[in-house]
Amino acid sequence: MLFNTAQYLIFLPLVVLIYYLLPAKVRHVWLLAASYYFYMQWNALYALLLLFSTVTTYACGLAIEKIREKEATLSGTGKTINWKKICLIGCIFLNLGILFFYKYLYFSLACVNQLLMIAGLPAISLKIDILLPVGISFYTLQSLGYLIDVYRNDIRAEKNLFMYALFVSFFPQLVAGPIERSKNLLTQLKQEHRLEYDNLRKGFYFVLYGLFLKMAIADHAAIIVDTVYNNPAQYPGFYIIFATVLFSIQVYCDFYGYSVIARGSAYMLGIQLMSNFEAPYYAKSVKEFWQRWHISLSSWFRDYLYIPMGGNRKGTLKKERNLLTVFTISGLWHGSSMGYIVWGALNGLYQIFGDAFHGIKKKLTGGEKRPPQSKIGKFFQTLLQSVCTLSLIEFSMIFFRGGGWNTSLTVLKNILCPANRFLVLKSFLMNLGTNRTEMLILILSILLLAVVDYMKYRGKDVITIFLKQNGCIRYLVFLILFFGIILFGCYGEAYDAQQFIYFQF
Repeated sequence: MLFNTAQYLIFLPLVVLIYYLLPAKVRHVWLLAASYYFYMQWNALYALLLLFSTVTTYACGLAIEKIREKEATLSGTGKTINWKKICLIGCIFLNLGILFFYKYLYFSLACVNQLLMIAGLPAISLKIDILLPVGISFYTLQSLGYLIDVYRNDIRAEKNLFMYALFVSFFPQLVAGPIERSKNLLTQLKQEHRLEYDNLRKGFYFVLYGLFLKMAIADHAAIIVDTVYNNPAQYPGFYIIFATVLFSIQVYCDFYGYSVIARGSAYMLGIQLMSNFEAPYYAKSVKEFWQRWHISLSSWFRDYLYIPMGGNRKGTLKKERNLLTVFTISGLWHGSSMGYIVWGALNGLYQIFGDAFHGIKKKLTGGEKRPPQSKIGKFFQTLLQSVCTLSLIEFSMIFFRGGGWNTSLTVLKNILCPANRFLVLKSFLMNLGTNRTEMLILILSILLLAVVDYMKYRGKDVITIFLKQNGCIRYLVFLILFFGIILFGCYGEAYDAQQFIYFQF
């Protein structure tokens, strides 16, 4: 069930209404049933995979806690088998093994066949129809994060299977995050929530803004992006640069829009999900960008992979190794192709070179504090840093959108080729699947996003500020968003609701 369909706009109010009508003791059972119904709208059989991940991590969490309690009662200093670690590793390999089968089997087979071809050996043939289960990457990381927290003794294992199952399958964030921690989401699910008008109102505006981002910006930017990237050899370099910039806006509004709708849906139930994006395109460095982009995934890899590998505690070289490894794995997490791996590795290298440049700069200046700059000087310095950061991010997006080597190399070739670098402005919209009016509305919508994100970057709670305004301003903004969705959104018999990009990850 997609957020941007009439089906969900009927489903959500019904879930909220019945939730508050039911006694507090059984509300979690209702949410669990609603969450599984929500997930089964894609493929009912794949709900069994969700259930399997839930049951295995739940059982292993209880087993680890019982082993810990038993060890605490034993005396002596003799060496014993670390059954907690065996249980943890076994469960991790079991769940990651399922993820590997559905997401990486054919990619791994293609890599093996490439090596066999170089060696002059026959390729391996495998004919199995594998459909990637929606959200498997997200709920797998969320359940494994819970299990690792139990192993570290950061939390107690959840005894109630239905409550834990709801934590793994909570429908607003089930298929595309944010990847929640048990300390936040599981704790809130256990609490009794009263019906509050402010939560309903705040949640409603979150949902409305998220739909605007998805339907009015992301889906329309996708028309131009898909037109160019589906046949990049036919387009001059500037077209590709323009499409790449639009893709970065598309993927941001698509995923950010989903996260905002998810937060709004949860708000209506009295539950606060974490913020997954904090105006990342205003970042002044790649490191800051990743502190603001897909925060739940970045923090997951930091806490459960980067720090256990040693983080930055074992010297510069190992820190750089850990950083590059984590970002390369992050790229692989996004998809089973070399383009995603290159994208992840590039972002890791950006930060390594950024740290090295900062270190060289510090040595050259001797660590002395620079004299205070004028406002104009500070403005241009910030602008230059932002432009450089965005340029690096946009370059990596070529591999993210291109996916495979052939498409990415064709895109780079057309950008760098002198004959294809520029274009005649009067033919700018030619063969891009859109017209001047739609382009103008798209640009105005992006400018609205830029203003809202700038306020957010400056540390202002836009929703809180908005809700404090008088009724005229609130209704005006409501009408802008509503009619932006109705008039500019994609509808009609020929329209197939665009799936959110991160569903494929």
